[in-house]
Amino acid sequence: MNTITADVSVIRSKILEIRGNRVILDYHLAGLYGVQTKVLKQAVRRNLQRFPEDFMFELTENEWTELVTNCDRLPETLKHSSVAPMAFTEQGVAMLSSVLRSPTAIEVNIAIMRTFVAMRRMIAGYEELKKRIEDLEVSCNVQFSELYTALTELLEQKEKAEKPRNPIGFIIPKQEK
Repeated sequence: MNTITADVSVIRSKILEIRGNRVILDYHLAGLYGVQTKVLKQAVRRNLQRFPEDFMFELTENEWTELVTNCDRLPETLKHSSVAPMAFTEQGVAMLSSVLRSPTAIEVNIAIMRTFVAMRRMIAGYEELKKRIEDLEVSCNVQFSELYTALTELLEQKEKAEKPRNPIGFIIPKQEK
């Protein structure tokens, strides 16, 4: 198998988020499998019962327009395609291995599945890190509040200390010269 094809960073760069799902477009999958996009789509269309909506969906015109506008990773030939691409979720990619039975497809599927798992772990790590940062923020806010209270009290004490005090004892009147 081509090591570039199975490189996790290459696969990760092809994963997009559409409709709240992490997906890979048919064009990118065809490139990874080493087949034409047309061949991949034909195989999927012949086995549509294996690809429910949560496994694979075709992009709407609005989604396709937004993707072309916002994503600089798409080649020019794909940007001007008249046919909306298919987007495959992780489960859809797994199902592709039963449709495309070549050894290359199996190896690429394994690499893609490992990439999805690695991304899930990374996202879980980010969630844990986010929680720790939020806890730290709460802790710091409490400490800043206590510090502010202490500084306010010190300022009040200083203001009291700076007031002129009445002298103790007799006041000698000033004599005029």
